[in-house]
Amino acid sequence: MLNSGKNSNLKYYLRSYLREYTPKLFAQCRLDHYLKMAENHPQHDYLQQRADYYCKLTADSDYSRSDWEAKTVQLREQEITGQKTYYFDAMEYARYFDQRLRWILDAGDKPYVCSEPAIVKNRPIVEHNDNSVILNLDKNRHFLFVNDRKAWREKRDMAIFRGDLGPRKQNRDVFMKHWVGHPMVDAASTNRSEEHPEWQQPKLTIGEHLDYKFIMSLEGNDVASNLKWVMSSNSIAVTPRLTQETWFMEGTLVPNYHYIEVREDFADLEERLRYYISHPEEAEAIIQHAHEYVAQFQDKLQEKLISLMVLKRYFDVTNS
Repeated sequence: MLNSGKNSNLKYYLRSYLREYTPKLFAQCRLDHYLKMAENHPQHDYLQQRADYYCKLTADSDYSRSDWEAKTVQLREQEITGQKTYYFDAMEYARYFDQRLRWILDAGDKPYVCSEPAIVKNRPIVEHNDNSVILNLDKNRHFLFVNDRKAWREKRDMAIFRGDLGPRKQNRDVFMKHWVGHPMVDAASTNRSEEHPEWQQPKLTIGEHLDYKFIMSLEGNDVASNLKWVMSSNSIAVTPRLTQETWFMEGTLVPNYHYIEVREDFADLEERLRYYISHPEEAEAIIQHAHEYVAQFQDKLQEKLISLMVLKRYFDVTNS
């Protein structure tokens, strides 16, 4: 962890390049071992449930086979592009498979459902999103948890927001226009707004965020990157209804059980904050539920087994 509280990019890239230049044959020889481990795991039903959630593909999935084939590359031909973290995170598990298998690795923010089966970081929380198959990508940025030692009741009776603004983040503009300068909200942008340059302030560390009872977790290009570490803290995430999901399975989160939900126009924000300040037991119950939810992602072997199960389903359906 660096002073900002975020994961070290240097450590991540050193580990990733070392893995990349290790012969993949060593990993491929272990695939059957790990798949058998998953099959015999005492929590196999749970592992399977999560794998099925991420990869909903079946032999009857609706897509053009010819269009899919035209966009695919073999694993061994996948290039390290400008989206290096997506490549490294996908190949952490794809290296266990025959490198002649074909796939689509659709790197970047994907706020839409893919037209052909592809490996993605995120997808919309909608029906019929089968073609977007989720792996834990760009996880050095998104999958971050904290050890918060400050109790909720010791924190400031305020909500805090720091984040970029932009054309694809209109919800954040709506929030800022209503709540900048409010005594219960510390709100500022971390980039310059042409319309409101006065909104910009320097970035804060994660530790500085944790002085507040409530942390705004607002979706941007896709998911809010702070939601995971906020839910692992002793503060409470506040957001309108979520529309995007990642490996964190945001689509299974329950409003006012795992986080505090507010209206899309944020008109009820002050009312919701005051309610939980006046009902600390309910606030602390949300924090406990959030911690219980986060715990399922902290078993590294379990996460590896699920990732391999997801890719096996993807390759079995698409490469048959």
